[in-house]
Amino acid sequence: MIAAVFLLYVIVEIAALVIVGNAIGVAWTVLLFLAGSLVGLILMRSQWRRVMDGFRKATRGEGSPSLAVADGALVAAGSALMFVPGLVTSVLGLLLLIPPTRWALRPLAVLLAGKRAAAFAAGGDAFAGTGGYAARMRGNGEVIDGEIIVETPETTEYVASNGKELVLEGEILDTDTPTRSRGPQY
Repeated sequence: MIAAVFLLYVIVEIAALVIVGNAIGVAWTVLLFLAGSLVGLILMRSQWRRVMDGFRKATRGEGSPSLAVADGALVAAGSALMFVPGLVTSVLGLLLLIPPTRWALRPLAVLLAGKRAAAFAAGGDAFAGTGGYAARMRGNGEVIDGEIIVETPETTEYVASNGKELVLEGEILDTDTPTRSRGPQY
């Protein structure tokens, strides 16, 4: 499959070079290729800034996260196409980097990403297993009853969550030898 796609890419790019070269000449074709690459680099830089601004706005709640991600995906695809040699890939990359074209393709990108995310979520849970992070998030882990103790900075008294003073009883252990492990036990 990959070999067939690569062969198709090579045939399409060579055909485009021959057609454009015959239409405008070899020198103009090379100049067109170089100009397209230069414009693509300039567009990549400016559009990545716009994408990052969209991400920042989405994190502040000022914009839609799905639109920011869709723009990011389209700019990433356009940038990748700009690095693949050839006239056809450069034109496709430029089309994905231009904001009006991205605006038109954004709903399609959101739709495809939504289907992909739903398929990932449906299949990802099947391999989660019974232990680990997924089990803790589902609530299948061990429940430990406890009480929240608030230590206020102005006093050294300990107050229970119901507001009553809490008295701690026990013995002082040697602090040089650890008596328990230092991390969560799962």
